[in-house]
Amino acid sequence: MKVAKFGGTSVASAEQIKKVASIVAEDKERKIIVVSAPGKRSSDDTKVTDLLIQLGETYLKNEDTESELQAVLNRYDDIANGLGLGKEVVATIEADLRKRLQFDRLRPGACMDLIKASGEDNNAKLIAAYFQSIGLHATYLNPQDAGLFVSDQPGNAQVLPEAYDHLKALRDRDEVIVFPGFFGYSKEGSLVTFSRGGSDITGSILAAGVKADLYENFTDVDSVFAANPNVIENPVKIKKMTYREMRELSYAGFSVFHDEALFPAFRNGIPVCVKNTNNPSSSGTMIIAEREYFMNPVIGIAADEGFATIYVRKYLMNREVGFGRKLLQILEDEGLSYEHMPSGIDDTSVILRQDQLTDEIAERVVSRIQEELQVDDVYIERDFAMVMIVGEGMHNTIGISSRATAALTRANVNIEMINQGSSEVSLILGIHASDADHAVIELYQEFFGGADETVQ
Repeated sequence: MKVAKFGGTSVASAEQIKKVASIVAEDKERKIIVVSAPGKRSSDDTKVTDLLIQLGETYLKNEDTESELQAVLNRYDDIANGLGLGKEVVATIEADLRKRLQFDRLRPGACMDLIKASGEDNNAKLIAAYFQSIGLHATYLNPQDAGLFVSDQPGNAQVLPEAYDHLKALRDRDEVIVFPGFFGYSKEGSLVTFSRGGSDITGSILAAGVKADLYENFTDVDSVFAANPNVIENPVKIKKMTYREMRELSYAGFSVFHDEALFPAFRNGIPVCVKNTNNPSSSGTMIIAEREYFMNPVIGIAADEGFATIYVRKYLMNREVGFGRKLLQILEDEGLSYEHMPSGIDDTSVILRQDQLTDEIAERVVSRIQEELQVDDVYIERDFAMVMIVGEGMHNTIGISSRATAALTRANVNIEMINQGSSEVSLILGIHASDADHAVIELYQEFFGGADETVQ
């Protein structure tokens, strides 16, 4: 049994949805189909989710929403016409959206979740209707009816353990189930979304719930690449990689997979295959528990921007019991999460996503660290990038760090921070964001220059 998830570009138009139908029809093991909201049809197009966010923001301001509503309905109308479906489908979608636009504005988080999730929900209804029209034994299934229960955290839902017990029953269904991604329901009956890109999470949860033999994630590329194709021309394809390697690369900006999505599949040992809707015969990339890594200790290189660093210096810091706890307590008080914390004997750096560090919060944090910890110096620098070199085989391979630093030296890129986790799956290099692309190019040449088209 397979669970197949189709991303936004795979369901962006009638033409793409016809491809999805062919993929589903050709393999009877594809029993659960998870769909996203319609994505971009071209580079200058707008995703339906972004149109829905505009609709939600206008509604919350108590302004006229008709223009934004029509923009969403036009997308569905275009898809329905291309699929030869009647006007009833779009009329049903319009009625659903207008009902959602009656929700309590005094609960803005829940209201926005309800409106955003309509993208996946209504697309699933439309796709199920098309499947039925071409003779597929298919049905739409709402996450609440399936028992996909999640925590009541608008925009950041976490699946509840009992959801898996409910979802197990889906394995006994005969028909093809078309399931909307991105959201579930709280035990109290409120719709709650996962974080952005959460349809990947839905697919992984369902695969775990039904104990699928394979979770297929269909997107618009043939495989996962060893580096960003927008930075590296024709990067090598990855044939096999581990869950941990994919998790590290997703965290560092690989857009193929949401970085939370792999956990349910990983925990249940379900292999994941990344495939291309536009080229389904391609073998894609298999994500598994273990791989042979002696040939390729490094599997990929990624860079993610948007980091800030809080530098703290105090003489004899290493002798002061509880200093680190007190420092992190200040960040916790301000609602800040941190990513890395490299340290010396008299100084430490806390690296965090800078979008959570507003000017007001930054000023308050610096002031509190200065006053409460009596430090010699504290300041914040912004606009850093984290470059990650990822590979399960790195811990058994001598010289990875020296090769990386030598490559960046040749590229005249200054390294602000080096951090390697205890598992040695990744080596993280902190650099200025302006150097990120240049660093990736030089590191790619160091570790993949002259490689074949695929690595495994």
